[in-house]
Amino acid sequence: MSEEQEKDEQGAVPTIDYLRISITDRCNLRCIYCMPAEGVKSLSHQDILTYEELELFTRAAAEAGIRRVRITGGEPLVRKGSVDFIRMLSGIEPKLKISLTTNGLLLARYASELKEAGLSRVNISLDTLDPEVYRNITRIGDLSQALAGLDAAIEAGLEPVKINVVVLKGVNDDPLPFAELARERPVHVRFIEYMPYFDDPGKWYVPGEVIKARLAEAGKIEEVESPEGWGPATYFKLNGSAGTIGLISPVSCHFCPSCNRLRITADGRMRTCLFDSNAYPVKAEIRDGAGVERLREIIEGELERKRLEGGDNKPKASGLRAGDHMSRIGG
Repeated sequence: MSEEQEKDEQGAVPTIDYLRISITDRCNLRCIYCMPAEGVKSLSHQDILTYEELELFTRAAAEAGIRRVRITGGEPLVRKGSVDFIRMLSGIEPKLKISLTTNGLLLARYASELKEAGLSRVNISLDTLDPEVYRNITRIGDLSQALAGLDAAIEAGLEPVKINVVVLKGVNDDPLPFAELARERPVHVRFIEYMPYFDDPGKWYVPGEVIKARLAEAGKIEEVESPEGWGPATYFKLNGSAGTIGLISPVSCHFCPSCNRLRITADGRMRTCLFDSNAYPVKAEIRDGAGVERLREIIEGELERKRLEGGDNKPKASGLRAGDHMSRIGG
């Protein structure tokens, strides 16, 4: 265990070294827990940060101690030039690790290019292995495309390949099909408690411990170390499995004090937390001429604010700005 990890276990504020960049608010799905059926009004081209502006911000963030960058959306691969952007980020600092969260629908087309551009690993949002349920959750999605993306990610050598499953009560709360997938394939499935972002938490919420109990039906499970990449998941392995099963419990096991994340939204607002109501207007600073030094000062100031808050940003809708759907913030 590293010295930093030991400090974290003793209750100290962790090193904040992980940046999530939302490059677009647009998505090719309409998931029921993420946005309304009609979608959300897309930001205009002028409203979102250019790749050059995001590269400038990331360069400053790296100087402020950021070591891991995750590209998110909306669906990041729907934005033209996303592969080239990852190549831009890979050129900032050799030790900077670049990852991607995607719904997988376009991965079959881009996986090998992403690997070549410098992407190290990928998380695929995939809430079910049942085609009909997938269609119901996503409203417009085709499961076969997502599974083809999963295959392409493995074949391209992106590692680890993680699967994010948001568990919804009465919709996709049977974990056994994914347990079988992890038994057969080298994937890391994480079951994520539904967070009451806007809706009544009782509508879909299933505690992680309930999912763990259901997993035990598939066989003996034992706790194992997490695959590469920081995260709040607890991982388990079924006997003989090629992959692992993880549980992420933001509601039943509040892990904000251990969070090491900083976020920047597609429209250029920096957040210390998903539920941060004091987002810093980075876009205005950049378009007023801020360079790396000034941006580093801003980032370091926000990192200090996060440390001082000490994880007090618990999930609540009261601090959210009108129109701030998950698709706009980056999840």
